[in-house]
Amino acid sequence: MTEKALRLGTRRSKLAMAQSRMVADAVSQVTGRPVELVPVTTYGDISREHLAQIGGTGVFVAALREALQRGEVDFAVHSLKDLPTTQPEGLVLAAIPEREDPRDVLVARDALKFTDLPEGARIGTGSPRRMAQLNGYARARGLTIETVPIRGNVDTRIGFVEKGELDAVVLAAAGLNRVGRSDEVTDVLPVDVMLPAPGQGALAVECTADNPDLAAALAELDDPHTRAAVTAERSLLAALEAGCSAPVGALADLPPLSDPLEWGDSRGDGQTVKEMRLRGVVGRPDGSALVQLSTTGPVPRTQDEAMALGRELAAEMLAQGAAGLMGERAL
Repeated sequence: MTEKALRLGTRRSKLAMAQSRMVADAVSQVTGRPVELVPVTTYGDISREHLAQIGGTGVFVAALREALQRGEVDFAVHSLKDLPTTQPEGLVLAAIPEREDPRDVLVARDALKFTDLPEGARIGTGSPRRMAQLNGYARARGLTIETVPIRGNVDTRIGFVEKGELDAVVLAAAGLNRVGRSDEVTDVLPVDVMLPAPGQGALAVECTADNPDLAAALAELDDPHTRAAVTAERSLLAALEAGCSAPVGALADLPPLSDPLEWGDSRGDGQTVKEMRLRGVVGRPDGSALVQLSTTGPVPRTQDEAMALGRELAAEMLAQGAAGLMGERAL
């Protein structure tokens, strides 16, 4: 007799479905049970307003979490960058699988790179974080660009370029890789130019706390390196009291993935302690002011250590005036 299928809650977009199918296949391998996708429409999917206007924090995850709490699905998959930094009572972040490429990329007409775009180029993005860094980078080099706020899925955004309405759009490399459209990238934006959103490229697998057996099975998908990095990045975001649509970028650099890392490992083996570097940026969307700093610390072996690194960098950024550059504050 075939075991009852596990129900995976997912957003309806092509990207969300592709991501969720990847997780579903991995969960099936771990549990030996079939997994069926249960599409859920979120407020962020149906609203046409810009994220900053609808208070971007949680607009893509609230409906999924409600479906979990009502028992309509057994677990849910989110893009980690969309998750509020406060974990709701009764739900557990059971797994953060290995991260995809966290960088942002350009899809431009005529295969142009960013530095080849014409004067006054129109670049589409719905992210204040991307606007701040694009405009700041252009200002520093004496370039004139126009950042145009857009919404929509990957097809819609690239369509603006294909139809000649925009010269280029900025998207996440991870999303294009997951939907098989990475060959349309015309330029990869280095992190020295464009820090990604905290948690960008990572997925979050969430279930209810009252299902410990499922949580334990899902935990088999967890990648300690990714969890350490995104925990530090999200701790920075939380300490800045900024929502996930605020103009905040962060990226934690870890040692090579071949280096073993387990939460709770002792440091009494006499080996050299490797470091994690955490970089953060906050800026005005017009690029007129940016606060960009970094800090380093031993590779965290616990969640508390990772969070402490994020809080440390946030304190330094706030001391440099970061609070005055953020248009959205956490509610």
